[in-house]
Amino acid sequence: MVLFALAGCTATSDSGSTTTVLRLGHGLDTAHPVHQGMVHMAERLAVLSGGTMRIDLYPSQQLGTERENLELLQIGSLAMTKVSASILENFAPSFEILTLPYLFRDEAHIWATLNGEIGQAMLASTEPYRLRGLTYYDAGARSFYTVDRPVLSPADLDGMKIRVQESQTAMRMVDALGGSPTPISWGELYTALQQGVVDGAENNPPSYYLSRHYEVAPYFALDEHTAVPDVLVIGTPTWERLSEQQRAWLQQAARESTERQRELWRAASDEALAAVQEADVEVIEVDKTPFRARVAAMLDAYDDQPELAALIAQIQAVETPTVADASPPSDTVGPDSLSAPATP
Repeated sequence: MVLFALAGCTATSDSGSTTTVLRLGHGLDTAHPVHQGMVHMAERLAVLSGGTMRIDLYPSQQLGTERENLELLQIGSLAMTKVSASILENFAPSFEILTLPYLFRDEAHIWATLNGEIGQAMLASTEPYRLRGLTYYDAGARSFYTVDRPVLSPADLDGMKIRVQESQTAMRMVDALGGSPTPISWGELYTALQQGVVDGAENNPPSYYLSRHYEVAPYFALDEHTAVPDVLVIGTPTWERLSEQQRAWLQQAARESTERQRELWRAASDEALAAVQEADVEVIEVDKTPFRARVAAMLDAYDDQPELAALIAQIQAVETPTVADASPPSDTVGPDSLSAPATP
């Protein structure tokens, strides 16, 4: 009842002025670089709108899981959320492709895809599902971490119960590698690892560190099987209540937050790996070749789905610049095109 009482987009009156308040719920810790990126977005939106718009952040699953937050967006009870593309694939099928293992060649390839026509078209593809993608956040590369023994090759995953997100693609990947995929919510994972409900999980270094999962799963194998981005999403019921000017401010603040978040992410990844090693975690540089070989058939399995097969081919054909472009897409609405009120 409390959740449904939260209007996704509300207006409050303060000293005769009206402020549009957007509530944003997500599952990450406040120290996480993605959360910090969204804090930057809130700050920029306040500036761009001259204080007439505000984002209230509800981290750490205060308003539910990623899937629950998406459902709240669809009915307008929550304005915005951050979800992994792995979760979004359950609502917008094209996002399934971004969760395929070893789809991208390197980081430059990832961002050339997401910042280009393909990535922007995918953000728009969520609208029929009452969701609208605003921008992507860097979630790094995901690798396996385990409780009792390290994963040096796919054979080491045989019979292991591995926690995955609620993603059919993630489950197929772990199954192809020989493990037993087990969907468990992020908030319950520490206890599940501690109590032996699962033998391991997979995620990026900052999430592994900030969740303190290294305390109960001290083996971290850098196989980097997927690079699944996070996606900032707004519900279309909320989006449609905003004016064109408000939408422009919000989109600008969101894209600026991507640039800031990527800077934070690089630093956080380095710090996380150093911190877990200091805590006696065994960080293992594995040979990725056998991992790639075990999941290669997943890319070929879309031959009977022409649209998704074509999307894979388009992503693989994306050319990367000599120096990776860390900026948001070139069609970003710039400050000069916004008729924002004076900065408070």
